[in-house]
Amino acid sequence: MKKIYIKTDFIKMDQLLKYAEIAGTGGHAKYLIQNNFIKYNGEIDNRRGKKVYPGDIVTIDLSEDETLNEDFIELEILKK
Repeated sequence: MKKIYIKTDFIKMDQLLKYAEIAGTGGHAKYLIQNNFIKYNGEIDNRRGKKVYPGDIVTIDLSEDETLNEDFIELEILKK
């Protein structure tokens, strides 16, 4: 599990994917989110603007996506 530290109270899902270097661009983040690659606390969530808070777990299942080398990434969001 990769730990992601944020200084703010929350971070939006698309910004998180770029900040964690999962997505290189906003367009790639949008693609991952809208095509159900993202789980928020165990549930599929396809909202780009979803607010992610410290303590949340974001899971990215890339087994069907060929843009990254990893198949499964789990992020734990922590307050810095």
